Amino acid sequence: METRRLRIEGAVEFTAPAYRDGRGVFTSPFQGDVFDATLGHGLFPVRDISHNVSARGVLRGIHYTTTPPGRTKFVYCPHGRVTDYLVDLRTGSPTFGQWESTELGGATVRALLIPMGVGHAFLSHEAGSIVVYVMSEGYRASNELAVDALDPEIGLPMPHELAVQQSDRDRNAPTIAQARERGLLPSYQVCQDVEAKLWP
Repeated sequence: METRRLRIEGAVEFTAPAYRDGRGVFTSPFQGDVFDATLGHGLFPVRDISHNVSARGVLRGIHYTTTPPGRTKFVYCPHGRVTDYLVDLRTGSPTFGQWESTELGGATVRALLIPMGVGHAFLSHEAGSIVVYVMSEGYRASNELAVDALDPEIGLPMPHELAVQQSDRDRNAPTIAQARERGLLPSYQVCQDVEAKLWP
């Protein structure tokens, strides 16, 4: 398995080998020994595993969780193809406001470790694209927040050939500046402190 630390502090990309034959494909997006070697610890204690299925052109996010409790995430796309976006929303972070995009699914088996306080979004390029989330905390609607994925200040690139579809919640989400003014963004130091407690 190949690993790559992303520009956003704490985010890591994992690329697993895929074994293909006439029956299909077998792969292992998560491998504990690789986590140990890369991060010095295994996967966080898992409290929730979820997935969604998206039509072509669906844009979900930018989503994040209030911290505390926060949610660290491990995500991958076992079917279809998406452009995945990470945006550092942690005030005080050395990479605050920066974003990184990665293609998930398709012919390559990639997964992402997303630290607490880093916003997540993706754009589906194929009908039926599935994104799986392995998370350190369960879902509570009151803790889940969003920032506008089309905010020009963030500047996420969107392909012109896709008619983007968003939920009402995502379409009406505040810009990153508005979220910061309202005190809605997480603190980098608090995220670091809370996340450190996930591992003994």
